[in-house]
Amino acid sequence: MGIVGALIVIVCVFGGFLAAGGHIHVIWQPFEVLIIGGAALGGFIIANPIPAMKMTIKLAIAAVFAKPPSKTEYVELLQMMFTLFQIFRKDGPQAVEKHIEEPSSSEIFKAYPTILKNHHAMDYLTDTMKITLSADLTQYDVDDLLDQDLKVMHEEEHAAQHAVASVSDAMPGLGIVAAVLGIVHTMDYLDQGVQVIGALVAAALVGTFLGILMSYGFLGPLAAKMGNDAAASGRYLFVIKSALVALQRGAPPLVCVEFGRRSIYPSERPTFDEMDKATKEGKKAA
Repeated sequence: MGIVGALIVIVCVFGGFLAAGGHIHVIWQPFEVLIIGGAALGGFIIANPIPAMKMTIKLAIAAVFAKPPSKTEYVELLQMMFTLFQIFRKDGPQAVEKHIEEPSSSEIFKAYPTILKNHHAMDYLTDTMKITLSADLTQYDVDDLLDQDLKVMHEEEHAAQHAVASVSDAMPGLGIVAAVLGIVHTMDYLDQGVQVIGALVAAALVGTFLGILMSYGFLGPLAAKMGNDAAASGRYLFVIKSALVALQRGAPPLVCVEFGRRSIYPSERPTFDEMDKATKEGKKAA
């Protein structure tokens, strides 16, 4: 939906300008773009270390194309965990160890390729099960461990969101910088007549326009989308956490996935009957 939103902004802003009788070539001012874009990029580089810049670019691209987890993906996640927990309870830790040690070759995980491609979720699940199999941890230890992991991931994601938001906040000011420089440049042409001066002033004002448009039309919404994506990915991991803590508490697999199901927002949460059907299919697979 990010691409759709960006297209709506472009079509409505520039289409409205054209419909009002404007000329699009007036908006294209490459030197204004160079001043604003270069200053924004330079400020971004000054403010952020290289790992943060890489993370920001990665999450910004994902924000444009990625979608939050759907109900179907949540059902598959709970079904996969139910199957895994069933083997754990029925055949013991050794039976499940081969699956979590080599997820890419596990028949359980290969049945859910969407989950297998989610490296954060896979590491979150398998690393936790590995440590619970190799160390005597209480349910409170597992709860704290998973909370700590979530906290660190959220801090990294929110740092990237803050970086984009900071650039967004700076864009109107940088647009004014470009406009002021354009006016200074216009002062050299005061003896060239009204038409020349008018064109130069218009070019200068384009700088202010571009700065404001980039801030409120693109970068601000992009930062908000990155925050929403971070919340959605965190909720997906929280579902895993809820099920794992219940497993460590000694709850049966069906109860474990019910803890996970109740952790999903109602808008994406599968019903009890939908999960009952999915777990029955999981039992057959197990």
